[in-house]
Amino acid sequence: MQVVFDHLERASLATLPTALELGPLLDGGAQLWVKRDDLTGLGGGGNKARKLEFLCGDALASGARSLVTVGAGQSNHCRMTAAAGAKLGLEVHLVLSGDQPSVLTGNQLLSTLFGAQLHFTGAEESHWGELEIARESLTAELSAEGLSPYAIPIGGSTSVGALGYAVAFIELLDQFDEAGIAPSTVVFTSSSGGTHAGLLAGRAAAVAQGRVVPNVVAIGVATGVNIGWPDVAELANETVMLMGKHLESASVSERDVEVDTRWIGEDYAIPTDAGDEAIRWAAGRGGWILDRTYSGKGLSGLLGLAAEGRFAEDSDVVFIHTGGWPALFAPGGAPLLSGS
Repeated sequence: MQVVFDHLERASLATLPTALELGPLLDGGAQLWVKRDDLTGLGGGGNKARKLEFLCGDALASGARSLVTVGAGQSNHCRMTAAAGAKLGLEVHLVLSGDQPSVLTGNQLLSTLFGAQLHFTGAEESHWGELEIARESLTAELSAEGLSPYAIPIGGSTSVGALGYAVAFIELLDQFDEAGIAPSTVVFTSSSGGTHAGLLAGRAAAVAQGRVVPNVVAIGVATGVNIGWPDVAELANETVMLMGKHLESASVSERDVEVDTRWIGEDYAIPTDAGDEAIRWAAGRGGWILDRTYSGKGLSGLLGLAAEGRFAEDSDVVFIHTGGWPALFAPGGAPLLSGS
């Protein structure tokens, strides 16, 4: 029996399924495949489109008239929430780190084009608690004004949002079957934990139905997820519960959660030499566009694991490209070109 999601509230926002592309061989001889979730379509693409389908479906079902979310100054999630609001006719308010710049660039420019209202807090990019408090305060103000806001935490990382990557995991398994491959490992970038939880929820559901599944490895690029916040296993099990009563035997344990914390560098959103090298590697070998905060660091982790011998020769390894290209066109977003 296939895992189905038809009983869940869902807005049609993403262009799915995204492609699974053949990449080059990695150090050690493993074959790389790239899941192109940078091409989900909505507002320039990226992984958040999958989460927003379920979050916005829930928002519409609850009678919301506006969306409120929060993120770093160049948040991909905020940009895509703005695009979702434009498509669905919902007013969007974005709570952002930093001060208002004199010129909007990258994701901020796109968010404004999509009609969102930007609220700059002056907070540091890594001070997520401060940003969430500001989001709660703004939500209360909008509620008092009668705008019926639907509040979305950083990264859309709730059990509802994680449903998007439970769907993605099943989509991947179907693509593996079509391609005649059985990858050993799926690697992706993790910052707020929702994508990770969704993948593990989808994996648990597939195991419960007797399907062969790969390991899931997160490359942690934010301090919170690197120290165990949120509790990814707990969030994944909450997601499984939303997926349906026919999955009673599906569960995620702490043993299923693997986060490689070595690739964050000094802190969230601070570029690394390895990340820049991965950006150049991807551009020169597959025409893939990665960013310095998320996908560049994520791929640097995968390349590092390959160099360490993590992946067997002749095995297949998948990198989920979660997007982020608009940040390259913001101050400090361009990778260093030396050493290419």
